[in-house]
Amino acid sequence: MGRSEARSPVARGVGPRRPPLATAPVPWDAPPMTDERRTRGAGVRREVLGDAHVDRAEAAATDFDAPFQAFIAEGAWGTVWASDAISRRERSMLTVALLAALGNTDELALHLRATERTGASRQDVMQALLHVAVYAGVPRANRAVAVAKAVFAEMDGP
Repeated sequence: MGRSEARSPVARGVGPRRPPLATAPVPWDAPPMTDERRTRGAGVRREVLGDAHVDRAEAAATDFDAPFQAFIAEGAWGTVWASDAISRRERSMLTVALLAALGNTDELALHLRATERTGASRQDVMQALLHVAVYAGVPRANRAVAVAKAVFAEMDGP
């Protein structure tokens, strides 16, 4: 095989070329990180997760994790969760499915509790977990269903 035959189609000039990353379009309206976004994110976080959780998290914050907390406030809560591109109910269902699929059960429990504030019903949660079973595997979904049952029983009280 000659040298030109071993090169990729793009290297030979016959394949599709992507624009450089610097000029690639941003998939959503993402303003630069700002104090405004951090403040908006803190408000959305409280609306979704509840004051008690946010108060505990803020009380546990240290100088070490301050950059991480700022990143979460601005990126996750001030950009993604603050967007009105989809509803909080839909975003909540996506989050539950992703956390379940990845096996992040502690964070899953937190977001299952948040469904009371996002509008995602228990039926919505079950539908999301059925998708997890099909697309990420029954063992992950089975564990997530067990977490959901325990969280919902805790929420319902004695």
